[in-house]
Amino acid sequence: MTKILDLCACDDVELEDVIRVDQDGLSFAVFRSPDDKFYVTDGMCTHENVPLSGGLVMDHIIECPKHNGRFDYRTGQAKGAPVCVNLRTYPVTLANGRVSVTVS
Repeated sequence: MTKILDLCACDDVELEDVIRVDQDGLSFAVFRSPDDKFYVTDGMCTHENVPLSGGLVMDHIIECPKHNGRFDYRTGQAKGAPVCVNLRTYPVTLANGRVSVTVS
């Protein structure tokens, strides 16, 4: 079953930053890139299940706050040890100043 979840206002996320949104039993990381695009991934690191929202965002990379593993949040691709499992990404829709995702 596919659902659309309204996660946050666009203004809730600063440029080149991330916020955590927990909804419908899931944890999401909502990113706003330096070029003002929005991306959404699973909210927890695939290595130790730590919230990514506490990590450092640089360009299109999120660095996990626990062990410094890195992901490209646009694709979910794991970019550096100790992470080796990619993040799940979600299709983003922007409407009326809101960020929504499609979850299946």
